[in-house]
Amino acid sequence: MTQQATETAISRTARTDTRNADLADLARILTEQQGRKVDIVTPASALGVQEGNLTVRGVEPIIDEDGVTDPNGLYRPTDVAEEGISAKLRIPVGYLRRMRVENLPLYDLNVSGWLEKEPERRFLLRTFKGDDGGLGVARAFLSDSYKLIDNFDLLLAALDGVRRSGHPVKVTGCDLTDRRMYVRVESESVAVQARELLRGYRSPYTGQSGDELPLVSAGFLITNSEVGDGAFTITPRAVVQVCQNGLTMTKDVMRAVHLGGKQDEGIVQWSGTTQRKMLELVAAKTTDAVAQFLSPAYVEAKLRDLESAAGRPVADPVKTIEVVSKQLNITDSVRDSILGHFIQGGQLTAGGVMQAITSVAQTLPDADAAHELEARALPALSAAAAL
Repeated sequence: MTQQATETAISRTARTDTRNADLADLARILTEQQGRKVDIVTPASALGVQEGNLTVRGVEPIIDEDGVTDPNGLYRPTDVAEEGISAKLRIPVGYLRRMRVENLPLYDLNVSGWLEKEPERRFLLRTFKGDDGGLGVARAFLSDSYKLIDNFDLLLAALDGVRRSGHPVKVTGCDLTDRRMYVRVESESVAVQARELLRGYRSPYTGQSGDELPLVSAGFLITNSEVGDGAFTITPRAVVQVCQNGLTMTKDVMRAVHLGGKQDEGIVQWSGTTQRKMLELVAAKTTDAVAQFLSPAYVEAKLRDLESAAGRPVADPVKTIEVVSKQLNITDSVRDSILGHFIQGGQLTAGGVMQAITSVAQTLPDADAAHELEARALPALSAAAAL
């Protein structure tokens, strides 16, 4: 199976990605996904592989007000699901992907063989069902103790937590990938002066200087993974108004991991009580995050902490950015973009390196890569200041 075939199978069943969407667009995509989700806890004996597709057989269908849900059939694994298969069956992921491209019968033989070795071992398979019983998508291959916190339910609970806080905010952008959901929230009333941090900086997008608009807004980032690629988190995030560069402060993150008790075999259906308790926790954590992260005192304290390191001069930008990029595992192509944004920004300091990284992050089409790069901005500041 080629990567293009995987993407085609996914696009036929449910849209799984969007970049810089508004809240309404994200809600529409998540609503459509909800109608296609089928989550199955099954022993290895009920799983097989056929031409690179996972097969499910012998699982009891469920009849409810929405009709009959039959989970049995074929599912095309995404890259994320394949990583889960690799981890759970201890088959190197690089080898799995090579077999998929070069020798599909060997892929089937390997995966089926390791499933047959432990027939009673149970897994949670997260899927999107296909149209009219056709090929579906296996989007995650997980432990049966994985606790489901779906993006749609979490988003509603988090927005309810914001509403309860009474703090005026706006959702400034949303990203969705096969791995994670990201929702950026910004305060409409908390903007802190950051003259020292922005002195001499110029936006590569508008040309406006930080001296003209030396304001940083308070905000936070909500993330979640439905497929085992990270906890539900709320991370404080400051936004530089002159360029919309974001600084995520990962040291203060609030998180809730997806771990719980073992689940019964069959299609996963949580009780209303269990769901309410879980979502109430999400709402409460969000309310706490608003109170802590959207206070002027919190933002001012964080900015003051950055000023000393940010003001350190950078005598050799090329060498500094090369060394920092190596330390933080930034690719060569992204490193070159950072250097370009550093020069455009005109701030020849460690703070300018930080700004260049967050500026480039906005340009990356891959949302996961963009958020990972933005999270490296503060470590990059420390690294540049130390050189």
